[in-house]
Amino acid sequence: MSPTTATVPTPGLRGWREWRSWRTWPERFAHSWRRSLRFRTVAVTLGLTAFAILGAFVTMALAIQNDLFESRVEQVQESVARATAATQRTLESAQVDGDSASLQSLMDAAIQSMTRQAGTDMIAGFRISNEPSVIAPQDFGRGGLTASMISDGLRETVQQSADKRWWQSIGLPSGDGDGDRDRADVPGVVIGQQLILPEVGAYEFYFAYDLESEAQTLRFVQVTLWLVGVGLVLLIGAISWVVLRTVTVPIAQAAETSAILAGGDLGVRLPVRGDDEFAVLGRSFNAMADSIEAQIKELAELSLVQQRFVSDVSHELRTPLTTIRLASDMLNDRRDEFDPSTARAAELLHAQVQRFEVLLTDLLEISRYDAGSVQLEYEPTSLAHLAEEEVASMQQLADQHGSDVRLVAPGGYSPVEMDPRRVRRVVRNLLGNAIEHGEGRPIVVTVDSDQRAVAIGVRDYGLGMSAADSERVFDRFWRADPSRKRTIGGTGLGLSIALGDARLHGGTLAVWSELGRGTHFVLTLPRQGHTAPGSLGSPIPVDPGDDDAALDDVGLTQPISLPSAGRETSAARDTPATGEKAGRS
Repeated sequence: MSPTTATVPTPGLRGWREWRSWRTWPERFAHSWRRSLRFRTVAVTLGLTAFAILGAFVTMALAIQNDLFESRVEQVQESVARATAATQRTLESAQVDGDSASLQSLMDAAIQSMTRQAGTDMIAGFRISNEPSVIAPQDFGRGGLTASMISDGLRETVQQSADKRWWQSIGLPSGDGDGDRDRADVPGVVIGQQLILPEVGAYEFYFAYDLESEAQTLRFVQVTLWLVGVGLVLLIGAISWVVLRTVTVPIAQAAETSAILAGGDLGVRLPVRGDDEFAVLGRSFNAMADSIEAQIKELAELSLVQQRFVSDVSHELRTPLTTIRLASDMLNDRRDEFDPSTARAAELLHAQVQRFEVLLTDLLEISRYDAGSVQLEYEPTSLAHLAEEEVASMQQLADQHGSDVRLVAPGGYSPVEMDPRRVRRVVRNLLGNAIEHGEGRPIVVTVDSDQRAVAIGVRDYGLGMSAADSERVFDRFWRADPSRKRTIGGTGLGLSIALGDARLHGGTLAVWSELGRGTHFVLTLPRQGHTAPGSLGSPIPVDPGDDDAALDDVGLTQPISLPSAGRETSAARDTPATGEKAGRS
């Protein structure tokens, strides 16, 4: 079956499945908040808008609720006031015979009159006096209003105030009769006032009013406000998204274009439309890109001309240099026949011609690196055996400087694909540097390996370098102490070429150095092919982390002391990349 159609989900379906996973929402929100100006602006706009609308609508809802309630309370109080005033006048003018039947009839007439005038059938009355009376009408409750629905506090207040009305919010049953079992309380208000019944004294009368219609009105207003609020938030969000898109899309295009330009594509340009600020920005960006492209091309051409010049000059100089060297060799061989001054001149000429030849060789090698024309010749090679051979070849030079070169190789014996000629050149360069700047102290060469890489470290206990010098030690022709004389030659290109050889192998060449404690170079090569930059770990730590025990192992009890004057920084590390002798670079 074809793997291109059966296993790869479509981007839309994959995105929908990813967004369905609510556990990833916080992470996605945080990612969008950091990376998207449009998302961040719309989110802030929606949040502030929703907060403002919520505050405004809550304030409006509370104001409408208070207005509806207060208006209804004032309305029913006026109704109760009219009904009780008229009923009290009727009671005062009524003629009763003093028997219970006539008083009951008068009470019933008063209740009917108040029911009609007050606009509610929920009325209850209770006699205030505690003195027993056989003619006083009994307490009553109509329309579902009972004594249990009226709070003791309201009754006490009504009993103590004969000429005032008092009201209180209560919950009223929604059923119509006493037989309803499942009743839900609806908002209501009860108003209490005293009335004087002839012959028997004062009664508490309570009038209850259902506020369900006002509650429905308030719910309608609240629902309308919420719907309008949500609609406004969505509308403002959509408007903000559209407006921001017209602003952020050109910004995103500029950011993407600048990233492509920074990545090396000098031909990319911003599309320009209209004459607004973004069009001006686009034209300015394109003009800047044109200028950068022209300058880079000019610099590339100049660099190419320089490389060709160095390569051509180096090649052209080899023929006359060969002739000069033959003449200098002949003069140097017969210097015993000359007078002392002429013999010395012949020796100096022979030495400088040799150094000039080494310099030309290094310049040719550098030009090949710059032109990218260097090719490696891989062979299975044991780094431990290679190091042993190089240590042996430079033993005479080390003896001349009084340095004891020690090889420690716990690993690195199995063959690894490398260019042995170039690796030998790197090791020779590092050994020459260590011999020249080791101050006659021991030099430790370490070879080790792991599953991914092999490495060789060259450690001397000489003067060392400062941190600033260590950062520039691989620069071409750079010397930390120009006043220090080279003792074994060198062109100033050795470490630069060594770094290029290491990178050609996909490896690294690192340095650790500290004033008074010496220097440690570590060359690390991968076992198989090239690796990503920075991903290759070395089996030999660059920082040796010497303690007293480590110093004792190499015959040192104290770090080397720096001279008081004249050599506060390390000497130049300058070594020829080729030839019998090695120096430091």
